[in-house]
Amino acid sequence: MVTEGLEIDEGAGPWAVFEPFCRELAARYWDKTAGDVPGVQAARRLYRSIGVDPTKIRPSSEALLRRVLKGKPLYRINSLVDTINYCSLSYLLPIGLYDLDRLEGESIILRRGLPGECFEGIRKDTVNLEGRYAMFDTLGPFGSPTSDSARASISAWTTRSLTVIFAPYEMDLKTLKDHARFTAQQIVRFGGGNPEARLGEVQGLKPIDKPLGLLILFQTRLKKLKNLLFRGA
Repeated sequence: MVTEGLEIDEGAGPWAVFEPFCRELAARYWDKTAGDVPGVQAARRLYRSIGVDPTKIRPSSEALLRRVLKGKPLYRINSLVDTINYCSLSYLLPIGLYDLDRLEGESIILRRGLPGECFEGIRKDTVNLEGRYAMFDTLGPFGSPTSDSARASISAWTTRSLTVIFAPYEMDLKTLKDHARFTAQQIVRFGGGNPEARLGEVQGLKPIDKPLGLLILFQTRLKKLKNLLFRGA
């Protein structure tokens, strides 16, 4: 999903909806742990399928949910990041968010990292990618199902963004498309400025590696990004 025409602000818009939603979640599941909340297991299955233990590295969607259930406030970043956190918490799947103008080349490749490949994470140390799935542009890795990079992070100067929803491969395609449309609607509503969010068509998507369990749903044909390529190696 590509969004253009963004004008990032402090994020008052999404929080008018986000805060009541968090309170409602906390009230609905006050007697449950995060693992007992319907929908959480999808992200956990995704992580296990790509060789990540979700009890050691929490899916970002579950990390948000755990804070809500514990009554802890969520971090306020900016209008776009907060909107994506709202979407992630709504359907409990991790979402990658990247500044499109910080990416280079016409293709994004999804593959396992090689020895020595890594990136600097957002508020994290270096993220080691050896043997783990990540997305690469011509400059190298910039994001994965578990972490986003500092290089492609959203800032106050971002005007174009790339949004990637990570889900287990067996998830119903209609459900995933519904999630993507909902996300696009919320970005247009709250992302900042007068943005236009576009959903491209999938071209030749098929399983590339049985344990992968990963689906990147949409690609774009806009400038600077023409293809999503999938490799099992």
